[in-house]
Amino acid sequence: MTLVKTQIGRRAFIRNTSLAGGGLVLGFSWLNSCKPEQAKTIAVMEMPKEWFEMNAFLKIGDNGVVTIMSPNPEIGQNVKTSMPMIVAEELDVDWNDVIVEQAALNTENFSWQVAGGSRSIANGWPALRMAGATARAMLVGAAAEAWQVPALEITTSEGVISHEASGNSAGYGEMAAAAAKMEVPEEVALKEPSQFKIIGTSRKNVDGKNIVTGKPLFGIDVQREGMLIATPVHPPAFGMKLKSFDAEEVKAMPGIRDVFSIKLYDEDYARGPFDHTAFNELVIVLGESTWQVFQAKKALKVEWEPTADQSYSMSLFGNPMTINHPAGSENSETHWEEMEALNAKKGNVVRRDGNPEAAFAKAAKVIESTYSCPFLAHNTMEPMNFFANVTENHAELLGPTQTPEWMETAVAARLGLDKENVDIMMTRMGGGFGRRLYGHFMVEAAAISQKVGAPVKLVYTREDDMSQGTYRPAYLATYRAALDEEGNLTAFHIRAGGIPESPLFANRFPAGAIDNYLAEDWTVETNITTGAFRAPRSNFIAGAEQAFLDEIAEAAGKDPIEFRLELLKRAQENPVGENNDYEALRYAGVLELVREKSGWNGAEHEGKHRGVSAYFCHQSYVAQVLDLTMDGDKPVVDRVCTAIDCGIVINPDAATNLAQGGAVDGIGHAMYSQLTFKDGAPEQTNFDRYRLIRHSEAPKKIDVHFVENEIDPTGMGEPPFPPVMGALANAIYKATGRRRYHQPFITDRPEIVG
Repeated sequence: MTLVKTQIGRRAFIRNTSLAGGGLVLGFSWLNSCKPEQAKTIAVMEMPKEWFEMNAFLKIGDNGVVTIMSPNPEIGQNVKTSMPMIVAEELDVDWNDVIVEQAALNTENFSWQVAGGSRSIANGWPALRMAGATARAMLVGAAAEAWQVPALEITTSEGVISHEASGNSAGYGEMAAAAAKMEVPEEVALKEPSQFKIIGTSRKNVDGKNIVTGKPLFGIDVQREGMLIATPVHPPAFGMKLKSFDAEEVKAMPGIRDVFSIKLYDEDYARGPFDHTAFNELVIVLGESTWQVFQAKKALKVEWEPTADQSYSMSLFGNPMTINHPAGSENSETHWEEMEALNAKKGNVVRRDGNPEAAFAKAAKVIESTYSCPFLAHNTMEPMNFFANVTENHAELLGPTQTPEWMETAVAARLGLDKENVDIMMTRMGGGFGRRLYGHFMVEAAAISQKVGAPVKLVYTREDDMSQGTYRPAYLATYRAALDEEGNLTAFHIRAGGIPESPLFANRFPAGAIDNYLAEDWTVETNITTGAFRAPRSNFIAGAEQAFLDEIAEAAGKDPIEFRLELLKRAQENPVGENNDYEALRYAGVLELVREKSGWNGAEHEGKHRGVSAYFCHQSYVAQVLDLTMDGDKPVVDRVCTAIDCGIVINPDAATNLAQGGAVDGIGHAMYSQLTFKDGAPEQTNFDRYRLIRHSEAPKKIDVHFVENEIDPTGMGEPPFPPVMGALANAIYKATGRRRYHQPFITDRPEIVG
C-alpha cells in the first residue's frame, strides 16, 4: 500500500464546501495537487437533482453514478477514456457507472491541459490517482462514522461500501451527502498495481459510439444561432505579404457579409512557442455559409508583394529568443544545396567522448552514409477551424486545439481582455499530432468575431492548411563509424542539421556505448513555417540511426539485434559519459522481447525480408521487426511485430491502437510523403499531389507486445512512430540489395515504381 499526502488545506476545503443534499462533488487540481506547497483547493458541492458542468470535478450522484471530467485535449490518443480510468480505479467504482465529460480549459484547477509530448498520462498519473483515492477515503470515512465502526475495517468494491463484521453496506450514492461533510484526509492510500481492476484492462473508447454514428463531436460540427462563416486568404508563397485587395465585386456575391484584412499579432507582441503563424496579415471573407465564402474567396482580387527580412521575439518557456525569417522565395533544390554545404563543414560540437579523430585515423575500416528527409504536411482529416463569440468583455471559444492552456494568453493579448474573461472549450480533434499545437487559427477566429461583433466559425480549406504551414522540417544527417581489424566499433560520428532546426539528440543511444563519440549540428534559417510533427526530430533521426546501425552490423559480420544488444550491454555495465538519457536495460528488454515474439531467426519466416529497429523517445522504448515480400518490384509489408516498454499500460486496446497507427503512419511517410517548394510556394496543396499511404499498402498484420512492469506510465502516442522507418529501410535493403538513404523511399529507389 502506498500512502500519499493529499496536500489540500482543510480550512480551504471547508471554506469551499456547500451542502444541499443528495450528491457529492469533488474537484481537484489534478495536475498540481501532488506538489507540496503548490496544492490548490478542493471544492465540494452537492447536486441533488441534476448535474452541473463544473470544470475539474469528480461528481457522485445520489444514485451512485459518477461523472469524471477528462481535462486534456482528445486528439485520438484516447486520453478521454484512459485518464478517467485512473480516477475510477482509485475511486473503486464500477466502470459501467461512470460518465465521462470533456473538461473546458481551467488553469485554476488543472495544469498541462495539453496534448503534446505524449505527456498526458505521465503527467496526470500521480494526481489522477490521488483524486480517486481521496474521494474513496471520504466515502469510507462517512460510512465509518454512520456505522460507528473503524474505517480500517471497511472495504469498497465497484461503488459499494461494506463492513463485514456488522453486515452494513451502502452504495456510494447513499453516503455522498455525509461524505461531503468529511474533512479531506491528510494522506490517502493508493492501490498496489496487483490490486488494479480497471487499469490494465481494455475499455471501449467513451466516444466510440458517437464517432461511428456521426454525432457532432468535432470543431467542424459546431453550429450556433446567428453564426457567420469566415475563411482566410493568405499569400500564395512564403516570402510574400499582402499589398492590396479589391473586394467590391465579391461583396455583392450571395451571402457575403464583408471582406477585410486583419493582422494577427502586434509587432511588439512577444510570442510564445506555439503562437507563430506563417502569415501575420490575412484577408478574411465573411458570409452566411461555407460554400458561399469559399466561392467568394476564389473570385477575390488580391495583390501580393515580397517581404523584407523579418524577425520577431519569442519566449520559449521563459527563455527569450529571436526568430529570423529571411526575405526571398525559397526552392527545394537550393534547400538541399544549402544543407549539403553546411553538412560538409565542421558543425557545432554538442558532445564529445574520448578521441574520435584519433580512432578514425587508425581505423581498419570507415563506413559513412548520409540520410535525408523532406518537409512534411500534417494533413489532418479535419482542416483547421474554430468557433469564437467575442463580446465587449468576454470571449467564448470552442474548437479543436492541442494547447488551450497556452493559447489563452495569446487570445487574451490579441483581444485586450483579461485571461479570466476568455473561456476556451475543447472539441474532439479530427487529427493533429503537432499541427494543432499552433493555435493561430483560434486567435484568428477570435479577432474576426471581435471585429464584426458576431459569433463566427473560421474554416480553412484543405489547400489553406497545406499551403499555410505548419510543416515537419527538412533534415539531413551524415553518420560515420570506425571499425578495427576484428570488426569492433571503435568510434562513432554524427553530423546533423535541418531547416530550420537540427534533429540531433546527442545523448541518446548509441552515445554512452562507444568510447569515442562525436556529435555535431547545424541549422539553416528559412521563412517557411515549421513546427512539431509526431515525435519531433525523432521522426527522422530514429530511422537514419537505425538504418546506419544495421550497416555497421553487416560490416562487422554480426546479427543486427545481437550487435545492438552488445552495445547496450556496454552502456549498462560500463557507460561512457554521464548524460546518457536512456536506460540500457529497458532498451535491451524491448529488443529481446521483439526477437522472441517475431521469431527473429525462425525457419517459418524464410522467404520474408526482415528489418529491425529500436528507439527511445518520450521516456518509452520501442523495438520493431518488419517483414516484407516483393510483388514484382513493389515491396509489400506483411507484418510489423512491435515490443514496447511504456511502464504500466492503462488501456491495452487503446495502447495497441496507438502502436498500430504509429507503424502505419511511419511506413507511409517514409515511403511516400514529401512537400516541395518552388519560388516559395508548396507544390503539393491537396491529396492529388501529396502522397499518403493507402489501405492496400498498410501492413497485413501488426502485433503489439508490452513489457510487463510496475513502472509509472510513460509516453505512448509518439514512440511507436519513429523506429518503424528504420525497420522498413533495413527490410528493403534485404529485399533489393540497395540501401535507401533519402525519404521518401519511393523516389529513392529507381527500380521500384510506385
